[in-house]
Amino acid sequence: SPQGRSKKKSRKHQRFMERRALLEQKGLLSPRGRLGSRTPEAGLEALTALAKANGTAAPCCDKVPKPKRVVSASLSPSASPDSIARHHSVLLSQGNGSSKRVRTSSLVLRPGKYVAIDCEMVGTGPQGRLSELARCSVVNYEGDVIYDKYVQPELPIVDYRTRWSGITKQHMKNAIPFKAAQAEILKILKDKIVVGHAIHNDFQALKYFHPKDRTRDTSQIPVLKKRAGLPVRANVSLKNLARHLLHKKIQVGCKGHSSVEDAQTAMELYRLVEVQWEKELAHSLPPRPPSPITDPTADSSQYLDDQYWPTDLMASGL
Repeated sequence: SPQGRSKKKSRKHQRFMERRALLEQKGLLSPRGRLGSRTPEAGLEALTALAKANGTAAPCCDKVPKPKRVVSASLSPSASPDSIARHHSVLLSQGNGSSKRVRTSSLVLRPGKYVAIDCEMVGTGPQGRLSELARCSVVNYEGDVIYDKYVQPELPIVDYRTRWSGITKQHMKNAIPFKAAQAEILKILKDKIVVGHAIHNDFQALKYFHPKDRTRDTSQIPVLKKRAGLPVRANVSLKNLARHLLHKKIQVGCKGHSSVEDAQTAMELYRLVEVQWEKELAHSLPPRPPSPITDPTADSSQYLDDQYWPTDLMASGL
């Protein structure tokens, strides 16, 4: 009768809830009310564990709604430079050449991976011929300042080079030691694609070498020189590129350069030709080496991780 079936169903539901409470206590299931926040895969694992503990068969996989497969427009934070460049190329090949796709491609490629840097140097050593770091500025993809500090060189300053550097004796009163600044700056540059103009000079002042495939030097981009109507092989200054392409004046006046302004300008120039430049880089990248053949004798300690243990073994061990 319907009444008998409802009683049977009620007892079965009661046993189900008791087992569920026990599994929640053991940590095999999240507390009630939170299952909705789980991923589909985690939810399926929880239902499977619950069904096994309750002595019933696990739900059939084909009844679980599968998430729609959507090709993500963004890359993971750990994306390598070559995958970023190739992603640029894929976007261009998929698009219809519309200006909207070109404008939004920069946002698609995780702008948090990009920074621009500029350093100002002073003269130390015999007759001030050695160049040492005295100020460093770093900006993000949007041009916002994320680092700007004056740095005390390791050797006594002989020439402040104020006409070009903008550095004066007054600035050195609050300057931090070179080693401290170096550690802070390198932490920012780690795993980033770094933009700059004649950027090798900045890296030299930092006593640092940044991977070539993660470096974008605006003084070495033929695309920018062509766009400005300048000879491709000519050494073009940041000031001239800014005047021709961005229609703005920088490095003017007698107070010297601003490393913040120069870093922001380098990033603006990069963004101006970003898609085309990255596409060319993608085509020039060497083919990836084949995946190494798995050695049966290789270290197998990784398989001791929990993820490789059978579900029923883990449940019985708790």
